[in-house]
Amino acid sequence: MKRIVLGVSAGIAAYKSVLLLRLLREAGHHVDVIPTENVANFVGNATWEALSGNPVTSNVFDVVDTVNHVRLGQQADLVMIVPATADIMAKAASGLADDLLTGTLLATRAPVVMAPAMHTEMWQHPATVANVQTLRDRGVRVIEPASGRLTGKDSGPGRLPEPEEIFASVQDLLSEPLLAGTKVLITAGGTREPLDPVRFLGNRSSGRQGVALAQAARDAGATVTLIATHLEVPAPHGVQLVHASSALELREAVFTHAPGNDVLIMNAAVADFRPATIENSKIKKRDEHSAPVIELVRNPDILADIVAARKDEPALPEFIVGFAAETGDEQGTVLEYGQAKLERKGCEMLVVNEVGASLTFGQETNAIHVLFADGSAAVESSGSKLEVARVVIEQISNAI
Repeated sequence: MKRIVLGVSAGIAAYKSVLLLRLLREAGHHVDVIPTENVANFVGNATWEALSGNPVTSNVFDVVDTVNHVRLGQQADLVMIVPATADIMAKAASGLADDLLTGTLLATRAPVVMAPAMHTEMWQHPATVANVQTLRDRGVRVIEPASGRLTGKDSGPGRLPEPEEIFASVQDLLSEPLLAGTKVLITAGGTREPLDPVRFLGNRSSGRQGVALAQAARDAGATVTLIATHLEVPAPHGVQLVHASSALELREAVFTHAPGNDVLIMNAAVADFRPATIENSKIKKRDEHSAPVIELVRNPDILADIVAARKDEPALPEFIVGFAAETGDEQGTVLEYGQAKLERKGCEMLVVNEVGASLTFGQETNAIHVLFADGSAAVESSGSKLEVARVVIEQISNAI
């Protein structure tokens, strides 16, 4: 049984939330319903209380002795906002907390799922688009609305999906966690190799995929440590965060934090080379035509090093996952390069994706091939980076 907070914001689609509530209760879950004040114009508290079996209020100052706006969020295993209006998403994106529901959203560290419902013009408005992106960047699962008949005669995207579809979409959050009791260490982002106090050599990695992996592993019940190297998106709540900058710093952080973990996921984009020397002052342009000659040296291969170190250090993770950001050329395909890297690195699993100026780095979507050292058939996945991350976590769960 899970403890679920079902938030209901004021839209005519609130009637579908009644049916979702029944599905959640029939599945054996404890549900606390928190309607916003105006929901009573559509569905009254008597209905929510009768179907949930729990008292219902939208007022922060009811049941003050238990500090409800904090307690409900702290105790929840899952928070669902169905329907999620443009207003409630704007408040959540801005961190406002002017009622019981928005206060609960700030207090919870449980997974949050929102199912938007509104007119097409509201759904497609730049403010709503930006708010949805902000929420997704923070780890909120925002379900795409359906297209169809809306209130009145108009039709288009913005319709609340059917309760059965919403219920099915959160089954991974309601079932027994795949990685319960598992400790997972993940690296994310791109390293920066300093040239001088101002400049560095870097890469295009935003850290989105690594952050998605941390969120997916957390949602799967794992205890997650995230080693972050220059993320463009915030780290998810509920994970231990460690910072690193260069490849050498990342290597030190990995070897420091890896012992005691069951799984290591090496997702960070690590620079293969670094400057042989770091200038103490900014490199100057001495004349109109000269340019400095920068000597590069190879960085250590962190993935290969940590795999090799397991021979002498039993506390290191038994299951190590590498990531290969590859480009094909006349000598081989992306997948061929990935298979060769898997054999060379010696890790248990390798996730291969094709990269380029408009592929993977900084994008919202990804397409991957998951390769296994034990010879299991490769698994393909594509979609949002969080969807891809869930596939990776599922494959890890199946393998360990």
